[in-house]
Amino acid sequence: MATTKKTAATKAAAEKETAAKETVKKTTTKAAAKTEEAPAKKAPAKKAPAKKAAPKKVAPKKPEAKAESKVNFFVEFGGVQVSVDEVISNVKLTLGKDAKEISVYLKPEESKAYFVADGEEKEMDVFFC
Repeated sequence: MATTKKTAATKAAAEKETAAKETVKKTTTKAAAKTEEAPAKKAPAKKAPAKKAAPKKVAPKKPEAKAESKVNFFVEFGGVQVSVDEVISNVKLTLGKDAKEISVYLKPEESKAYFVADGEEKEMDVFFC
């Protein structure tokens, strides 16, 4: 009977070793499968970058043209009015030529308009009628 017990114990130990080896093989096989899958998964990532479509150019929106309002500007002194447009047209007549830039300084108490046209200084009388 002792022989039977030894044989049974030897068989049980052998079965445990076989089970342990199978577990190691399965683990090793799974690990090998994972390592084989991992490079396979990484390979698509190494592909050349796909060409992206050029972004569409969008023209900037133009601001809506606002209608300018007509302004009537008058200078009043001593109960008499003079239109600024009239003063400007008289300045242009006094100058006698076209100018790129005109600055007008109106002094109603002196009834004068002083102006600078393209760097040239002049004056004229303004009649408040």
